[in-house]
Amino acid sequence: MSDSFNDTQSKSEKATFAGGCFWCMVSPFEELPGIIEVVSGYTGGHTENPTYEEVCSETTGHVEAVQITFNPDIFPYTKLLELFWQQIDPTDAGGQFYDRGTSYGTAIFTHSEEQRLQAEASKAALEASGRFTGPIITPILPAATFYRAEEYHQGYHHKNPGHYKRYRKGSGRDAFIENHWSHREDQESLKQRLTPLQYEVTQNSATESPFRNEFWDHHGDGIYVDIVSGEPLFSSLDKFDSGCGWPSFTRPIRDYSVKENTDLSHLMVRTEVRSKAADSHLGHVFNDGPGENGLRYCINSAALRFVPKEDLEKEGYGEYRVMFGQA
Repeated sequence: MSDSFNDTQSKSEKATFAGGCFWCMVSPFEELPGIIEVVSGYTGGHTENPTYEEVCSETTGHVEAVQITFNPDIFPYTKLLELFWQQIDPTDAGGQFYDRGTSYGTAIFTHSEEQRLQAEASKAALEASGRFTGPIITPILPAATFYRAEEYHQGYHHKNPGHYKRYRKGSGRDAFIENHWSHREDQESLKQRLTPLQYEVTQNSATESPFRNEFWDHHGDGIYVDIVSGEPLFSSLDKFDSGCGWPSFTRPIRDYSVKENTDLSHLMVRTEVRSKAADSHLGHVFNDGPGENGLRYCINSAALRFVPKEDLEKEGYGEYRVMFGQA
């Protein structure tokens, strides 16, 4: 997380969510502006200081959960609720995806009456949306004592990225999220809304011409969002002149917002970058960047829309103002 994300931590609250395996419930919330800490742990049961083995044995009454410390002035609780629903199957009473049993159940644990009311409203809105055919069974409960899980569970996706990615995919969670929450428009609608170049790049993995695209030499302060879904992808703070003729970034705003595929086209072996929400082709990532991670995200301008920092609030990206020192 950028240090600028942590500039405003004088006000903080807790949010606690159970969504099945806590390994998978950390990455969706971290790296967001206003998120101070995400901790994996156990809550809702009757045993003090439970171990992972005890919780999995279902003798403690606890569920695996994450507790998020956040600044509500930057990232409000209502947005956390929206993100929570998008990580789970709220109709499953027997666990989550591959993981079965009560310790993998879902729940929202509220820390105040205001949180309870907002959670109830959010749940009712999801029920009324018709997105799921079954009833929304995720309970809303008062927050109980939260016990931090063993250290090897904390940030598991960073410590064991290969196993974590295989687990997420094999568990069925990623496929479920994609089926229920991906931003997919029909092709005719996209053809009407996008320019021919934007359509070819995002939908057919085309590549625009170097040095003759909108953002290769762009220097404004703001964020670059997916032209299809509006999902925030890159920041001007991470943009640099790589000399390649396409906009280049040292990192995405959030690792969670992009996905990578092996690209064997054109007799080359490359790593393709796509947006997670809309599955838009964005470009490629290379290992010759100047940042700490040594990466260069070489992205097509046609896959992006730029939102200047002064327009972030009115365009619905107000939480990202803190990145640019705006209160």
